[in-house]
Amino acid sequence: MSTVPNHALRQLRAGKLALGLGLRQARTVDIAQIAKTAGFDWLFIDCEHNSMGTDTAAQIASASLGVGITPVVRVAGKEHWLSSRLLDNGAQGIVVPHVETEIEARRIADHCRFPPLGHRSMGGGLQQLGFASMPVGEAARIVNEETLVVVMLESPKGIENCEAIAAVPGIDALLIGTNDYCFELGIPGQFNDPRIVAAYKKMIAACEKHGKFAGMGGMYTAELLERHINMGVQLILCGSDFSLLQQAAGARAQLVRGFEK
Repeated sequence: MSTVPNHALRQLRAGKLALGLGLRQARTVDIAQIAKTAGFDWLFIDCEHNSMGTDTAAQIASASLGVGITPVVRVAGKEHWLSSRLLDNGAQGIVVPHVETEIEARRIADHCRFPPLGHRSMGGGLQQLGFASMPVGEAARIVNEETLVVVMLESPKGIENCEAIAAVPGIDALLIGTNDYCFELGIPGQFNDPRIVAAYKKMIAACEKHGKFAGMGGMYTAELLERHINMGVQLILCGSDFSLLQQAAGARAQLVRGFEK
Protein backbone atom coordinates (compact mmCIF):
# COMPACT_ATOMS: atom_id res chain seq x y z
CA MET A 1 0.00 0.00 0.00
CA SER A 2 1.47 3.36 -1.05
CA THR A 3 -0.74 5.40 1.28
CA VAL A 4 1.27 7.71 3.57
CA PRO A 5 0.00 7.18 7.13
CA ASN A 6 -1.00 10.23 9.15
CA HIS A 7 1.44 9.77 12.02
CA ALA A 8 -0.14 12.46 14.23
CA LEU A 9 -3.60 10.92 13.88
CA ARG A 10 -2.23 7.51 14.79
CA GLN A 11 -0.66 8.96 17.90
CA LEU A 12 -3.96 10.57 18.89
CA ARG A 13 -6.05 7.49 18.17
CA ALA A 14 -3.67 5.41 20.29
CA GLY A 15 -4.24 7.77 23.23
CA LYS A 16 -0.76 9.27 22.97
CA LEU A 17 0.47 12.84 22.64
CA ALA A 18 1.01 14.33 19.19
CA LEU A 19 3.74 16.97 19.38
CA GLY A 20 3.78 19.80 16.86
CA LEU A 21 6.43 22.34 15.83
CA GLY A 22 5.22 25.69 14.55
CA LEU A 23 6.87 27.04 11.39
CA ARG A 24 7.32 30.79 11.28
CA GLN A 25 10.83 31.24 9.88
CA ALA A 26 11.55 28.01 8.00
CA ARG A 27 11.15 28.18 4.23
CA THR A 28 13.05 25.10 3.04
CA VAL A 29 11.99 21.48 2.90
CA ASP A 30 14.76 20.20 5.16
CA ILE A 31 12.79 21.46 8.18
CA ALA A 32 10.64 18.34 7.82
CA GLN A 33 13.56 15.98 8.42
CA ILE A 34 15.01 18.22 11.14
CA ALA A 35 11.72 18.22 13.05
CA LYS A 36 11.25 14.47 12.59
CA THR A 37 14.76 13.78 13.91
CA ALA A 38 14.12 16.12 16.85
CA GLY A 39 11.13 13.98 17.86
CA PHE A 40 8.10 15.94 16.68
CA ASP A 41 5.01 14.23 15.24
CA TRP A 42 3.60 17.03 13.09
CA LEU A 43 4.47 20.37 11.57
CA PHE A 44 2.22 23.37 12.18
CA ILE A 45 2.78 25.14 8.87
CA ASP A 46 1.45 28.58 9.70
CA CYS A 47 -0.12 30.40 6.75
CA GLU A 48 -2.09 32.75 9.01
CA HIS A 49 0.64 34.75 10.72
CA ASN A 50 3.69 34.50 8.48
CA SER A 51 4.39 35.48 4.89
CA MET A 52 4.74 31.94 3.57
CA GLY A 53 2.97 31.39 0.28
CA THR A 54 0.93 28.40 -0.84
CA ASP A 55 3.69 26.94 -3.00
CA THR A 56 6.26 26.97 -0.18
CA ALA A 57 3.76 25.45 2.25
CA ALA A 58 2.93 22.73 -0.29
CA GLN A 59 6.60 21.89 -0.86
CA ILE A 60 7.23 21.57 2.89
CA ALA A 61 4.11 19.40 3.15
CA SER A 62 5.36 17.16 0.34
CA ALA A 63 8.76 16.75 2.00
CA SER A 64 7.05 15.94 5.30
CA LEU A 65 5.15 13.04 3.75
CA GLY A 66 8.45 11.59 2.61
CA VAL A 67 10.02 11.49 6.08
CA GLY A 68 6.95 10.50 8.12
CA ILE A 69 6.10 13.70 9.93
CA THR A 70 2.53 14.92 9.48
CA PRO A 71 2.14 18.22 7.58
CA VAL A 72 -0.67 20.28 9.09
CA VAL A 73 -1.39 23.73 7.66
CA ARG A 74 -3.06 26.56 9.55
CA VAL A 75 -4.90 28.45 6.85
CA ALA A 76 -5.57 32.17 6.96
CA GLY A 77 -9.37 31.98 7.07
CA LYS A 78 -12.53 29.97 6.53
CA GLU A 79 -12.80 30.21 2.73
CA HIS A 80 -13.01 26.68 1.33
CA TRP A 81 -10.23 27.09 -1.21
CA LEU A 82 -7.67 27.99 1.44
CA SER A 83 -8.02 24.48 2.86
CA SER A 84 -8.68 22.50 -0.30
CA ARG A 85 -5.64 23.81 -2.19
CA LEU A 86 -3.28 22.67 0.56
CA LEU A 87 -5.04 19.32 1.00
CA ASP A 88 -4.74 18.81 -2.76
CA ASN A 89 -1.00 19.46 -2.54
CA GLY A 90 0.25 17.31 0.31
CA ALA A 91 -1.21 18.53 3.59
CA GLN A 92 -2.57 15.79 5.85
CA GLY A 93 -4.25 18.20 8.20
CA ILE A 94 -5.87 21.61 8.29
CA VAL A 95 -6.22 24.03 11.20
CA VAL A 96 -8.85 26.74 10.79
CA PRO A 97 -8.55 29.72 13.15
CA HIS A 98 -11.23 31.78 14.92
CA VAL A 99 -14.08 29.25 14.79
CA GLU A 100 -17.02 30.26 16.95
CA THR A 101 -20.11 28.31 15.89
CA GLU A 102 -21.38 24.90 14.90
CA ILE A 103 -22.36 26.30 11.51
CA GLU A 104 -18.78 27.39 10.80
CA ALA A 105 -17.48 23.99 11.92
CA ARG A 106 -19.92 22.17 9.62
CA ARG A 107 -18.77 24.23 6.65
CA ILE A 108 -15.13 23.50 7.46
CA ALA A 109 -15.73 19.76 7.72
CA ASP A 110 -17.71 19.87 4.48
CA HIS A 111 -14.81 21.58 2.67
CA CYS A 112 -12.19 19.12 3.94
CA ARG A 113 -13.97 15.79 3.40
CA PHE A 114 -14.73 14.02 0.14
CA PRO A 115 -18.26 12.69 -0.44
CA PRO A 116 -20.16 11.09 1.14
CA LEU A 117 -18.80 12.85 4.26
CA GLY A 118 -18.49 16.27 2.65
CA HIS A 119 -18.24 18.07 -0.65
CA ARG A 120 -14.51 18.45 -1.24
CA SER A 121 -13.67 18.36 -4.93
CA MET A 122 -11.52 15.47 -6.18
CA GLY A 123 -8.56 16.80 -8.11
CA GLY A 124 -6.75 13.48 -8.53
CA GLY A 125 -3.04 12.71 -8.25
CA LEU A 126 -2.95 12.83 -4.44
CA GLN A 127 0.44 12.84 -2.74
CA GLN A 128 -1.09 11.35 0.41
CA LEU A 129 -1.61 8.20 -1.69
CA GLY A 130 1.88 8.29 -3.18
CA PHE A 131 0.23 9.24 -6.49
CA ALA A 132 -0.97 5.64 -6.71
CA SER A 133 -3.70 4.83 -9.19
CA MET A 134 -6.79 3.39 -7.52
CA PRO A 135 -10.57 3.60 -7.80
CA VAL A 136 -11.61 7.14 -7.02
CA GLY A 137 -14.08 6.05 -4.35
CA GLU A 138 -11.37 4.09 -2.54
CA ALA A 139 -9.00 7.06 -2.78
CA ALA A 140 -11.62 9.33 -1.23
CA ARG A 141 -12.29 6.88 1.60
CA ILE A 142 -8.61 6.51 2.49
CA VAL A 143 -7.84 10.22 2.38
CA ASN A 144 -10.91 11.04 4.47
CA GLU A 145 -9.62 8.58 7.08
CA GLU A 146 -6.11 10.04 7.03
CA THR A 147 -7.00 13.75 7.15
CA LEU A 148 -6.87 15.65 10.44
CA VAL A 149 -9.32 18.56 10.65
CA VAL A 150 -8.77 20.95 13.55
CA VAL A 151 -10.74 24.02 14.55
CA MET A 152 -9.29 26.73 16.77
CA LEU A 153 -11.32 28.31 19.55
CA GLU A 154 -10.01 31.79 20.30
CA SER A 155 -12.92 33.72 21.77
CA PRO A 156 -15.48 33.46 24.57
CA LYS A 157 -18.13 32.69 21.97
CA GLY A 158 -16.08 29.78 20.63
CA ILE A 159 -15.64 28.36 24.13
CA GLU A 160 -19.33 28.85 24.87
CA ASN A 161 -20.22 26.83 21.77
CA CYS A 162 -17.48 24.21 22.12
CA GLU A 163 -19.83 21.29 22.79
CA ALA A 164 -21.91 21.98 19.68
CA ILE A 165 -18.70 22.38 17.68
CA ALA A 166 -17.27 19.12 19.07
CA ALA A 167 -20.45 17.30 18.03
CA VAL A 168 -19.92 18.12 14.34
CA PRO A 169 -19.06 15.04 12.23
CA GLY A 170 -15.83 15.47 10.29
CA ILE A 171 -14.13 17.64 12.90
CA ASP A 172 -11.34 15.71 14.61
CA ALA A 173 -9.94 18.13 17.16
CA LEU A 174 -10.59 21.39 18.98
CA LEU A 175 -7.57 23.51 19.83
CA ILE A 176 -7.63 26.59 22.04
CA GLY A 177 -5.50 29.46 20.79
CA THR A 178 -4.67 30.59 24.30
CA ASN A 179 -2.93 33.84 23.44
CA ASP A 180 -5.83 35.22 21.43
CA TYR A 181 -8.33 33.90 23.96
CA CYS A 182 -6.52 35.79 26.70
CA PHE A 183 -6.58 38.95 24.59
CA GLU A 184 -10.32 38.54 24.01
CA LEU A 185 -10.81 38.33 27.79
CA GLY A 186 -8.67 41.40 28.39
CA ILE A 187 -5.99 39.42 30.25
CA PRO A 188 -3.12 39.08 27.74
CA GLY A 189 -0.48 36.61 28.85
CA GLN A 190 -2.26 35.66 32.07
CA PHE A 191 -2.34 31.91 31.50
CA ASN A 192 -2.90 31.09 35.16
CA ASP A 193 -6.17 33.01 35.29
CA PRO A 194 -9.02 30.73 36.46
CA ARG A 195 -10.97 31.55 33.29
CA ILE A 196 -8.27 29.89 31.18
CA VAL A 197 -8.40 26.72 33.27
CA ALA A 198 -12.21 26.76 33.07
CA ALA A 199 -12.11 27.13 29.28
CA TYR A 200 -9.83 24.13 28.94
CA LYS A 201 -11.98 22.04 31.26
CA LYS A 202 -15.07 22.88 29.21
CA MET A 203 -13.37 22.18 25.89
CA ILE A 204 -11.79 18.90 27.07
CA ALA A 205 -15.11 17.68 28.46
CA ALA A 206 -16.79 18.43 25.13
CA CYS A 207 -14.08 16.54 23.25
CA GLU A 208 -14.36 13.54 25.56
CA LYS A 209 -18.14 13.48 25.21
CA HIS A 210 -18.05 13.52 21.41
CA GLY A 211 -14.92 11.47 20.74
CA LYS A 212 -12.74 14.34 19.58
CA PHE A 213 -9.16 15.28 20.47
CA ALA A 214 -8.31 18.27 22.65
CA GLY A 215 -5.49 20.58 21.61
CA MET A 216 -3.54 23.51 22.99
CA GLY A 217 -1.34 26.27 21.68
CA GLY A 218 0.27 29.42 23.04
CA MET A 219 1.47 28.03 26.39
CA TYR A 220 4.98 26.64 26.44
CA THR A 221 6.36 26.57 29.99
CA ALA A 222 6.91 23.15 31.55
CA GLU A 223 4.36 23.88 34.27
CA LEU A 224 1.61 24.89 31.86
CA LEU A 225 2.29 22.03 29.45
CA GLU A 226 2.21 19.47 32.24
CA ARG A 227 -0.98 20.93 33.74
CA HIS A 228 -2.96 20.79 30.54
CA ILE A 229 -1.62 17.43 29.40
CA ASN A 230 -2.72 16.02 32.77
CA MET A 231 -6.15 17.56 32.11
CA GLY A 232 -6.46 15.57 28.89
CA VAL A 233 -4.94 17.61 26.07
CA GLN A 234 -3.26 15.44 23.40
CA LEU A 235 -2.64 17.64 20.36
CA ILE A 236 0.20 19.85 21.54
CA LEU A 237 1.76 22.80 19.74
CA CYS A 238 5.08 22.74 21.60
CA GLY A 239 6.59 25.96 20.27
CA SER A 240 7.85 27.50 17.04
CA ASP A 241 11.08 27.45 15.09
CA PHE A 242 11.37 31.18 15.86
CA SER A 243 11.07 30.83 19.64
CA LEU A 244 13.28 27.76 19.88
CA LEU A 245 15.96 29.33 17.69
CA GLN A 246 15.87 32.52 19.72
CA GLN A 247 16.18 30.61 23.00
CA ALA A 248 19.02 28.40 21.79
CA ALA A 249 20.86 31.26 20.11
CA GLY A 250 20.54 33.44 23.20
CA ALA A 251 21.85 30.67 25.43
CA ARG A 252 24.79 30.05 23.09
CA ALA A 253 25.73 33.74 22.91
CA GLN A 254 25.53 34.01 26.70
CA LEU A 255 27.72 30.92 27.07
CA VAL A 256 30.45 32.26 24.81
CA ARG A 257 30.28 35.75 26.35
CA GLY A 258 30.99 34.08 29.66
CA PHE A 259 34.47 33.15 28.43
CA GLU A 260 35.35 36.76 27.60
CA LYS A 261 38.20 38.24 29.63
